[in-house]
Amino acid sequence: MALQGKRILLVISGGIAAFKSLDLIRRLREHGASVRCVLTAGGERFVTPLSVSALSEDRVYRDIFSLTDEAEMGHIRLSRDADLILVAPATADILARMAGGLANDLATTVLLATDKPVMAAPAMNVRMWEHAATKANMAALAARGVALIGPVEGEMACGEYGFGRMSEVPDIVAALAGHFGAARLAGRTALVTSGPTHEAIDPVRYIANRSSGKQGHAIAAALAAAGAQTMLVSGPTALCDPAGVTTMRVESAREMLAACKQAMPADIVVCAAAVSDWRVRAVADQKLKKDGGGPPVLEFTENPDILKTLAAAGCGRLVVGFAAETQHIVENARKKRLAKNCDWMLANDVSPGTGTFGGDANTIHLIDAASEESWPAMTKQQVAERLVARIAEFFEDKA
Repeated sequence: MALQGKRILLVISGGIAAFKSLDLIRRLREHGASVRCVLTAGGERFVTPLSVSALSEDRVYRDIFSLTDEAEMGHIRLSRDADLILVAPATADILARMAGGLANDLATTVLLATDKPVMAAPAMNVRMWEHAATKANMAALAARGVALIGPVEGEMACGEYGFGRMSEVPDIVAALAGHFGAARLAGRTALVTSGPTHEAIDPVRYIANRSSGKQGHAIAAALAAAGAQTMLVSGPTALCDPAGVTTMRVESAREMLAACKQAMPADIVVCAAAVSDWRVRAVADQKLKKDGGGPPVLEFTENPDILKTLAAAGCGRLVVGFAAETQHIVENARKKRLAKNCDWMLANDVSPGTGTFGGDANTIHLIDAASEESWPAMTKQQVAERLVARIAEFFEDKA
């Protein structure tokens, strides 16, 4: 069992989802892990130190000034004795303090002092999760290597519905088990494409699409976390480069293909980029000006098909493509998989109103030569983790 003998430091912060932490302690211990808990003042409003201590069979840590060995830097020892620190629930407040590097209570002091992996299971109102400040905090934490578990879509304690609900206990346990089984893809190499491409019209204007790169970047990060040596070839995005990943930034489809060829061979190829199908045949040297004669006539030519090119060249032992569709999602993806000659095709609905392009959620249909799987709505990080787990199973079955 991946969690057998692992030492988990669980930080329980103050949200209604704190009640799940009691079951989480129980389940982690059932999987062979030892659990030591830090309970914040807010967390103590929802669960009692006595109940946490009874389930963990260990002392509960609450106040930095109550550490008996603080003269010997007890908070440092507490932060580093664990194999992993898990914040669950992770409220908007504690995530903001983590992002800001604050250390104004025992929980944040431990988190700032640790040199061990940190995972967090966010839990908050959907409006709080979608707020620009929370998004900025999440980006900062992700850039530092903090891994998120969820949140998931569902009904909130406040009666609203949406993303922000804390992941269920079995999913959190599975995420921790996946972390400690991170070497599943050790020794493998992976190439991921991500983001849009920008195809120049003139020195000022270009053709693009609405892709944010969030899904491709999440996949690259998940592959690296699973032990794969990962190269990310990214079109223009506003995202930070994922930790542990070698990133090459490009603009056009032709640049992306050249970078992919340079990165070959790879065991795993995931083409998640939304590559422009066409480009302007002749890019103007100077900015096109309005001259009263009407808009310019642009002549287009096809861009290279990166997925098809890589699949035909046999560049990867497993080649995965994405089919961003607005209608007949699965049917079109089936046809696309055959036309591209790739192993798997991940179809998703990007029609107006879905919020897939630029958003944090995705709904995937995985299609291979023998079967189809329809996954429930998930965050893009959860999609990445599930895909990487399937990739690991593929190679393990081949061994």
